[in-house]
Amino acid sequence: MPAESQIPIAATVKRRFAVSLALFYGMSYGVLGTHLPFFTVWLKAIGIEPGWIGIISAVPAVTRFTTLPFVTSLAERRHALRGAMILTASATALCFVLVGTQQQPLPVLVLYILTCCCWTPLTPLTDAYALRGVARYKFDYGPVRLWGSVAFILGALACGLLIELIAARQLIWVIVAMATISALSGLSLQPLEEVPRTTRVMEAGKPLLRDLGFLAIVFSSALIQSSHVAYYTFASINWQNHGLGGLTIAGLWTLGVCAEIVVFAVSPRFSLHPAVLVLIGGLSAVMRWLITAQEPSIAVLASAQLGHGLSFGLTQVGVMNLMVRHVPPRQMARGQGYYAATGGLLSAATSIISGAIYARYGEGLYYMMAAMAAAGAVVIWSARHRLIAHPQSEASGG
Repeated sequence: MPAESQIPIAATVKRRFAVSLALFYGMSYGVLGTHLPFFTVWLKAIGIEPGWIGIISAVPAVTRFTTLPFVTSLAERRHALRGAMILTASATALCFVLVGTQQQPLPVLVLYILTCCCWTPLTPLTDAYALRGVARYKFDYGPVRLWGSVAFILGALACGLLIELIAARQLIWVIVAMATISALSGLSLQPLEEVPRTTRVMEAGKPLLRDLGFLAIVFSSALIQSSHVAYYTFASINWQNHGLGGLTIAGLWTLGVCAEIVVFAVSPRFSLHPAVLVLIGGLSAVMRWLITAQEPSIAVLASAQLGHGLSFGLTQVGVMNLMVRHVPPRQMARGQGYYAATGGLLSAATSIISGAIYARYGEGLYYMMAAMAAAGAVVIWSARHRLIAHPQSEASGG
């Protein structure tokens, strides 16, 4: 009789899993699409001072490297990845409701901290669930993940249209509605069969942190993705200072996300090793930031924005595929927690430093971002032989 792992998996089961996951990716990133551009607009509308807005806005980055790893590790130990996703999504929606009932800075801060403690683990939990599904059902990560990027655009556009129709102080309820839909979509997630145990599987997290290959994946990605901090924080301000209108700025942002979607869509056709994809992503980020630092014309800037598909999208695809190859399925949630925490810590530190650098050097800040991306490319290049020759497996024990 053939082993269980050799029994063909019904196409309908695989399709149901992928569709429900794509739906959840879409709804959860739809929350981010309504929150990221407009949460601070709501804070200002209810009378929160700029100093408090800065403090409140820093909360997500802090929770990524504090509470997030504990939540992902707990979900892994309890073998409750799907349950943790549903619980954190539901708790996030409820906490946003509580945030919306407040108008004073301290209560908003306290409740937003609680919200982010529930919300920030959701993405690494979802990625861990997705990668275990990739390993179990043999489908491609990119075409499923792209629906998150699509929903981000649609959420931002919808919120942008609504702001013309409703008072800015009501925007929090748009975020609440999207978070509620996200929580409800979690109920459609399919149970993920447990990966059979082997005697050599190590359940503790320490082996991952001693694995030089895993550390190379995490640190290279953190450096490359955190090099986008200056772009996320100061691009719109800088473009506005150079006379670009709101519609042009929105178009530049949309170009970047559309390029990211294309990369996710065509990623199943990539034949290069994932480590090489990360390397290309890092080098693309270097070129992108060097071009952006030159105050280019709008046509050149638009071309550089299309580079987001490589600098972010290709890096993300490469890292997720490296995780599938290198991290045992039973340690995937823990690995995603370490990955998100490292990126969060570096992004928070970069955000703080970049503010001071931008105030003094303006576009010169992008040279620092290029150096970070280059460092990430060096890290993954130096570890390429380890990652290519010695992929991790469930039987290898971490």
